[in-house]
Amino acid sequence: MHTSHPLTNSQSDWRKIIVAVATVFGFATVISGGNVLFGAAQARELAGNYIPFVVWFNFLAGFAYIIAATGLWLDKPWATWVALTIAGATALVILAFATTIIRGSAFEMRTVGALSLRFLFWAVVAMTARSKVRREL
Repeated sequence: MHTSHPLTNSQSDWRKIIVAVATVFGFATVISGGNVLFGAAQARELAGNYIPFVVWFNFLAGFAYIIAATGLWLDKPWATWVALTIAGATALVILAFATTIIRGSAFEMRTVGALSLRFLFWAVVAMTARSKVRREL
């Protein structure tokens, strides 16, 4: 039997913060990735030594961020799986990125930080959402 537990104010406040950050993060990721992929040459120059598959991944992941944020806002259990998928896919991209730079490709150090931040954020979101879903079972 499924019983719903009302969120405490503290839980609700944290969920709102996570949703807000995920939404902003998603739109910013789509815009910045889109500028590099589809924008003027100046945007690509400003991006420096970017790795194309990382930019493509980030651009597409931005849409998943928005979907996950929407699901979290609506308190949908599937949002946990979206967040977990984002974290897992980001981890795979980090491995591919590391392999690429070990093989000698030029890269921007800020990409290391950005990928790490993305992975940590979505891993925390997935674990937090997962624990909430487990409490409701």
